[in-house]
Amino acid sequence: MSLLLYNLFLFIYQIALQLAAFFNPKARLWVSGRKNWAESLKSAMGDKKTPLVWMHCASLGEFEQGRPLLEFIRSHYPNYRILVSFFSPSGYEIRKNYAGADIVCYLPLDGAKTAKKFIDLVQPDLVLWVRYEFWYHYLSQLRARNIPVLLISGLFRGTEPFFRWYGKLHRYMIRCFTMAFVQNSDSADQLAKIGYTTVIVSGDTRYDRVSAIAAQFEPLPAIEKFVTGHLVLVAGSTWPEDEEELDHFANTHPDIRFIIAPHEIGEAHLKEIENLFKSNIRYSKWVNTEPANHDLANPPNVLIIDNIGMLSRLYHYATIAYIGGGFGEDGLHNILEAAVYGVPVVHGPVYGKFPEAIALIEEGGSFAVDNALMLEEECTGLFKKGETYQKAAAAAAAFVQKRKGATATITRYIQANRLLTI
Repeated sequence: MSLLLYNLFLFIYQIALQLAAFFNPKARLWVSGRKNWAESLKSAMGDKKTPLVWMHCASLGEFEQGRPLLEFIRSHYPNYRILVSFFSPSGYEIRKNYAGADIVCYLPLDGAKTAKKFIDLVQPDLVLWVRYEFWYHYLSQLRARNIPVLLISGLFRGTEPFFRWYGKLHRYMIRCFTMAFVQNSDSADQLAKIGYTTVIVSGDTRYDRVSAIAAQFEPLPAIEKFVTGHLVLVAGSTWPEDEEELDHFANTHPDIRFIIAPHEIGEAHLKEIENLFKSNIRYSKWVNTEPANHDLANPPNVLIIDNIGMLSRLYHYATIAYIGGGFGEDGLHNILEAAVYGVPVVHGPVYGKFPEAIALIEEGGSFAVDNALMLEEECTGLFKKGETYQKAAAAAAAFVQKRKGATATITRYIQANRLLTI
């Protein structure tokens, strides 16, 4: 893609979002969140001249991926301020009050003048770019100013523009990184084919993140009351396609407890879920209902989570975890949050772009199903807690444990090259 086409894409993209903002809530947040961005950022920066680390994340998943590094920097380099930028409203709206950062903001849409102005205001000493979402003008500005930029948990496939005849612009962008920390050797091999060898195979920082979450687990009393004495299926980050695959199983097995944590918790979607599952209750109602008022004769067997932030702890209570996204084009969600607890994982058939999902299946910790019938058969077998279940549970726990350490690899590099100073 030429620079001219890239700039044309940015122009069309912005116009499209402004039009979509009239009827799409996410687009509305995207547009409104960037209004007067320069004034807001200047005010947030203040007059302080202290050094600063900037971490950019596309959305919430990338934030969690980069979070172990932020926590390390906060504890070891307290004299540095931290700025976190998001492209997506789903990341910014959930983490805009994140206490581990001094400033949390939207990243303005890329552009030559915009990127220059943003970096003039921020003046970062180190930039952490998490996983993907490459913006030409931002990266060009950082490179021109000799500001170190680290790619965190990068993942590359040969089908991407970097490795195509039309990918000159992308190949330039990858060379803007001081060092690329990639998840696997396949990514390093792909980059080597285009002559980029400033690469370290570090693994994925998500393994460190989910391990830290599990180690800091805090009980959820309301969940314990719901699941005690029952087999439990926790379905996390579900989309309508996932919920439709699950409803028959839940409706015909009242003795099993199902916890549905949808990816989208808008009222319209919550009502759709309530219509699918016969015996249900929302978490907000369950947690605010006195135990004496619970219907013990006909208790609900489906708990619908209508908030954000609990999912990583919910998997602690699962007998089996179902991970959403594998029955549609949205992409499989984080399987590691469940596997870290030693919970067998089940998901849909679309997972080929997720190396951790492929590897966990190969090691026996998870199972892919093609339809509702396969889903019920797989889960029914696992719920017997026989040899297959025990092996899958052990494989899931070991899978995460042996892949930890990406954060340590990156922090050693930062320290050895004095990218940050005490």
